[in-house]
Amino acid sequence: MGAELTLITGPSRGAKSRWAEHLARRAEAGVIYVATGPALPLDLDWQRRLDRHRARRPSTWRLEEVGADLPDFLRAASAHNVLLIDSLGTWLAYHLDLSAGEWELQQQALLSAVGACTAPMLVVAEECGWGVVPATAVGGRFRDRLGRLEQLLMAQAQAAWLVLHGRAIDLLACSLPVPEG
Repeated sequence: MGAELTLITGPSRGAKSRWAEHLARRAEAGVIYVATGPALPLDLDWQRRLDRHRARRPSTWRLEEVGADLPDFLRAASAHNVLLIDSLGTWLAYHLDLSAGEWELQQQALLSAVGACTAPMLVVAEECGWGVVPATAVGGRFRDRLGRLEQLLMAQAQAAWLVLHGRAIDLLACSLPVPEG
């Protein structure tokens, strides 16, 4: 079993990244902010969002932009740092064109890398599909794959938070696992 995994989920603009940053600040080790999203230099809204994230981070935190290569990064990570991984959804987006079989291999590679990682991890993940049925097949694939991946990661997590409306709820303290079936 790898190092401690903390899963932080919630809707867009719910403050999940800010909560993850708060948890990372409490760590005594160095922090590596592991960005999985694309650069998108021509998307001004995306750039403003990245700028807000950068402005909140302490200058002592190191940034690693890993994109789709998250499993490889986790396997090589040092146990001497806390990894703040933001986010699972942007990592998954790189793999939406994969067939179901190819996706299963990619998902297992990530789960294996998480299990083998020796560094504590704070993983930010989007909650999607809360009542909205995606209008496109790729939207449905994203929702289904992310939901299943989050459940699989939860099985490995030692801590889990649901963050919405600027409030953090400790999921392991106030919930019960849903039985398989």
